[in-house]
Amino acid sequence: MSKGNIIVGLDIGTCYIRTVVAKINADYAKPQIIGISKVPSFGLRRGAVVDIEETVKNISQSIQEAERSSGLPIERVLVSLSGNHIIPKISKGVVAVSRADGEVSKEDVERAIKAASAISVPQNREILHTIPRNFSIDNQEGIKEPVGMNGVRLEVDALIIEGAVPFIKNLRKCIEEAGLDIEEMVLAPLAASRAALSKRQKELGVLSLDLGGGTVGLTVFEEGEIVHSYVLPIGSSYITNDIAIGIRSNIDLAEKVKLEYGSALASEISKKDIIDLSKLEPEERGIIPRIEMVSMIEARLCEILELVNNELKKVDRQGLLPAGAVLSGGGAKIPGLVDLAKRELKLPVQIGFPLEIEGAIDEIDDPSFATAIGLMLWNMDKRARSNRRGIPLPGIPIGSTIRTIKGWFQNFLP
Repeated sequence: MSKGNIIVGLDIGTCYIRTVVAKINADYAKPQIIGISKVPSFGLRRGAVVDIEETVKNISQSIQEAERSSGLPIERVLVSLSGNHIIPKISKGVVAVSRADGEVSKEDVERAIKAASAISVPQNREILHTIPRNFSIDNQEGIKEPVGMNGVRLEVDALIIEGAVPFIKNLRKCIEEAGLDIEEMVLAPLAASRAALSKRQKELGVLSLDLGGGTVGLTVFEEGEIVHSYVLPIGSSYITNDIAIGIRSNIDLAEKVKLEYGSALASEISKKDIIDLSKLEPEERGIIPRIEMVSMIEARLCEILELVNNELKKVDRQGLLPAGAVLSGGGAKIPGLVDLAKRELKLPVQIGFPLEIEGAIDEIDDPSFATAIGLMLWNMDKRARSNRRGIPLPGIPIGSTIRTIKGWFQNFLP
């Protein structure tokens, strides 16, 4: 089996590291999942590496389990990137159409996007993604695919996503020390939205909300375009911390209490319900009212959703997305969260499960695997586009190869 037919998504989260191995065909149909692993992560905080040695060990363990699961060696990976150092910016690029007959070419589009990327970036920051939102030709706005149209002046409105160089270098170092090559780094909220959203939802207007352990990633789409993307420095692990303080227990017991008795809505919990801690850990003694624990969960989730609403306000989309919000990530599985999010966001809300996959679906039919699956779908989009252009990527058995291609930036265009 050609190595180029295998893609690996490595989602490095604050609480867990998930690795998914898939086989793809030359027609770039649905990826077939052939290997999966999930191991605890102890070396990150809020999406940023704080312990390189521990992170390398956790990555290596996840890769080894994925290799055993798939029966294949893993050398190259697609990696998720998160953290509150990520900042989105809007930029415009303008170029003159180069052809004498005024027809816009693919090269003109690439030059316009390159012009949009030519912004002043501080020395300690780098551009991660340049994503075109829409084009205009001679002041005709709202064009999604300008190639083949006629005009003199081509302009692109692009979303620039930049991150802090030290954070990115630390993550790269961990992956390389684990013996892996990085094929591409993708912002985690973008990857999650690629797996959990349909094209129709993106057209109507939708919020993708990736609820991780240390961060919450959000991406807003409308008319098939990315309107906004951001990473909030707060996640579901904060709920565990609140419970540990509230019931005066260790973190491990607090996590068990959250998973066993947690809910997002205190109004649905009877005041008579109690939690006997000795049933979770024999050496523990104590009985606590369940409603008190659930009230702590609800309060923290309301805080997170308020921050999400603040981001929606920045782009004038609060309560104005017809397709509502789609929740992914491990935090999306908290019982009652859908109803709470409907109340707080004033939007339709549903849980997002990975789409467009085959193989070991039962094992990854879980919102927490959306980012890992999205990494692979992102890469497949890129390979499919390069194939259409006659420039296949390494390992795809259809002719000459190159290692990178600039076409990735069109991932979210309809």
